[in-house]
Amino acid sequence: MWITTERVFYAGLLGDAAERTMGGHGVYVSPTGAPLSIRLGGGAWQSGELLVVPAQVPHQVKTEHRLVLNLLIEAESVDPSRLPPFMQHCGPVEAPAFVRRVREAYGQLLEASGSGSFEGFEFDTLFFNEPLASRTFDARIRAVLDRVIADPAAQTSAEECAAAVNLSFSRFLHLFKQETGMTFRSFRAWKRARSLLRHVRQASTLTDIALDTGYPDSTHFSHSIRQTFGLKPRDMFAGSRKLKLIADQPQPYAVSVN
Repeated sequence: MWITTERVFYAGLLGDAAERTMGGHGVYVSPTGAPLSIRLGGGAWQSGELLVVPAQVPHQVKTEHRLVLNLLIEAESVDPSRLPPFMQHCGPVEAPAFVRRVREAYGQLLEASGSGSFEGFEFDTLFFNEPLASRTFDARIRAVLDRVIADPAAQTSAEECAAAVNLSFSRFLHLFKQETGMTFRSFRAWKRARSLLRHVRQASTLTDIALDTGYPDSTHFSHSIRQTFGLKPRDMFAGSRKLKLIADQPQPYAVSVN
């Protein structure tokens, strides 16, 4: 698994996941050509080698062959209207050139993983052949996004953020949803849950990890992680024992503002 502030690439077991709702644009690719199956919001199952799921869309994914290649693109880091055409859909998509590119990129990363670093690889260029277009925000909302991203474990309240950028509470909540497409609470919950990915190879207890990632207790932790990833934390950790994790140092990313 390769983790950066804005992107995740995972190659491994899919797991027997229940419904999940993630805060980034999800892309699932079959590593072998065997079809993957997806169900969106409790609807009918659909199949394909490439599945695309926009941020905040509840879904289930399964495969008989257990393995999956999965990209996750943080919603606030890209302009949704300028994503590649195949990523502006939801569900199975036909994009054979992209599927081949992802499989080839996986081979390159697998070969390089022995060094413990993916230095020299640029995520978007490797998978998409070019940088994805950045998204612009009102400068006040950008400041709040950066604050949450920099420390997702912090108990940051919407009231505190509104005051910090000189907005009334109601105006802040409205502007945040208008600019990002999600509520402040959903964004904060997603970033907190996503931060768990950097801990999946740690030997710490789940209670310690829950506290380190900002959850008040293990019950809240387990519920939030299962709602986000469709898996219980203990199952995620058990399935990651043989996972090679390469994580860039967290860095606030630069996006121009209005």
